[in-house]
Amino acid sequence: MAKQAAKAPAKPAAKGKGKAATPATVTVKQIAADLAAKHDMAKRTVETLINDLGASFTEHLKKGNKIRFSGVGVLQVRHRAARTGRNPATGAEIQIPASKKIGFRPAKELKEAI
Repeated sequence: MAKQAAKAPAKPAAKGKGKAATPATVTVKQIAADLAAKHDMAKRTVETLINDLGASFTEHLKKGNKIRFSGVGVLQVRHRAARTGRNPATGAEIQIPASKKIGFRPAKELKEAI
């Protein structure tokens, strides 16, 4: 009879009070490697394209344009008005200045896929 390989023991559950394990972070290099393999391109070329896409997004958002990325969602600049807030440690009122934030609204396809 042939010997069977011993199975590796299962990893113990994460310690904590019901906290889920943190998900893995995917980097631009990993995405570039996946796309390069799928499209038979150089990894460095795909990585450059992804970085240029990010720079293009930044440029358009600075101009106030809305970016519609098909199948992913919409990015746009949202303006937040100045307001009064409270310091939670002291309870003192503070003035929070007006600011710009990037808003993201996921596409229906992305919502359904997740």
